[in-house]
Amino acid sequence: MKQTRPRDLFAVGLVVAVLANLGIRLSYGSLPQIPLLAGATFGVLGIAEAIAGNALRARIRRRPGTEPVQPLVAARAVMVAKASALAGAIMAGVWTGLLAHVLPQAGEITAASNDSLSGGIALVCALGLVAGALWLEHCCRTPDDEPGDEPHGRATGADHP
Repeated sequence: MKQTRPRDLFAVGLVVAVLANLGIRLSYGSLPQIPLLAGATFGVLGIAEAIAGNALRARIRRRPGTEPVQPLVAARAVMVAKASALAGAIMAGVWTGLLAHVLPQAGEITAASNDSLSGGIALVCALGLVAGALWLEHCCRTPDDEPGDEPHGRATGADHP
């Protein structure tokens, strides 16, 4: 399984941002006001994943006083991290698309000003989810997977042409 690449998440977020912006431009007048803490749940999930990542990292590295991690638990944590990173990137794209529409109008329209604040908070929380998910995925790596280690026991450098 390959590690999630931030550039892939950025690409997903960018495509979603463009699509969301187009949809919002067409329907903004008929949308209800966005609650101030609409995206806060994503921030809470990001924090929870970062905390879980730290706990799993200690267990994977078999630090004293911790129980070893069952391989299936680590695999499930990686899958949660990958799904959360993708969901966070998608939602960051949605909030970016909203902000691209409402920020220019925030000085003139009260609803746009309120939605700008809500969208900004939600965007930060969605990016927090992405960060927490990437950290959780990183923490689930075994010490053998750390950078600088040779994959599959192969040597690098002068040993290979």
